[in-house]
Amino acid sequence: MTTSPARSPRLLLIATVVLVVAGVIMLTVPQTPSAPATSAPRRATAPTAPPTATAPSSRTAQASAPAQATASTASTQSAGASALPPHGEGVAGDAAIQKSLQDAWPADLAADDEHKLLAAGRGLLRADATGVGRAKWPAISGDPDQAIAPAFATARFRIQAAIARSDGSPDKAVVHLVWAGTDRGGTYTDRRITDWYFTATSTKGASTWTPQPRT
Repeated sequence: MTTSPARSPRLLLIATVVLVVAGVIMLTVPQTPSAPATSAPRRATAPTAPPTATAPSSRTAQASAPAQATASTASTQSAGASALPPHGEGVAGDAAIQKSLQDAWPADLAADDEHKLLAAGRGLLRADATGVGRAKWPAISGDPDQAIAPAFATARFRIQAAIARSDGSPDKAVVHLVWAGTDRGGTYTDRRITDWYFTATSTKGASTWTPQPRT
């Protein structure tokens, strides 16, 4: 038995309706969300190495610079102080004292004037301290019959160092002496300091240095 050709359009219409309904259903039904993509695992960060104890920061280095400079200055000053010999060193330490005087006060007098002043200053100090040669300096020592008894013995008297320098003007000078001696009580002391002041007078072109009384 053959199918009637009149049924074919009906079948096509039914198939079309079914497809349309199926499409509507697919569009209206919510789709199940897919699982989110798994993010890539985070890379492990290597721990920062702690600073070593031997590598100071820039701030620490800057702060230590003044301290090092201060230490260097202090060591230089200490070295200068230690250049002087200790008390009681004796004749062996006199050269160091002489050098320290010359370094502290550079020469500023003519060699001839310096030589005269040193000789006069040494003689004045010896006469004043021990009484030896006082007659040569009557203006300083006064009347020999009324002179004060010497304060130091001649036995251990020693001039350790001496320099002569100008004293503010060409016609004034000072002789700076460092000496040692034993006083009347028997106490020996070294590195004593005495200054003698002089003024210059010119006679026939020659300079004469006259000591000034001590006040």
